[in-house]
Amino acid sequence: MMIDFAINAQREHGKSPADAIHEGCLLRFRPIMMTTMSALMATLPIALGIGSGGESRRALGLCVVGGLVVSQCLTLFITPVVYLYLESFQQWLVRKRTRRAANQSGANPSAA
Repeated sequence: MMIDFAINAQREHGKSPADAIHEGCLLRFRPIMMTTMSALMATLPIALGIGSGGESRRALGLCVVGGLVVSQCLTLFITPVVYLYLESFQQWLVRKRTRRAANQSGANPSAA
């Protein structure tokens, strides 16, 4: 959802990729945290082994909690960085295609 907000901010408001993803992160931080925390709190009793037969389900609970923590870190820290890298790569490709098209159309000043 952060990426959707960033793309929308770039298209509709003409923001730079860095400003757009920053705004997307700010807008989506609370819903992302609420979703992850609700899932984390729901699996916490399983991870702690509370209840009858809890020892046998504890490993599953620890895996779920660990997965939620890792996915939260990836979502909050890695996704914006990857978005910025992909945006800069896309802009590089556009510049390269523009130069190639200009060179092929005969607008190359060194050919004259």
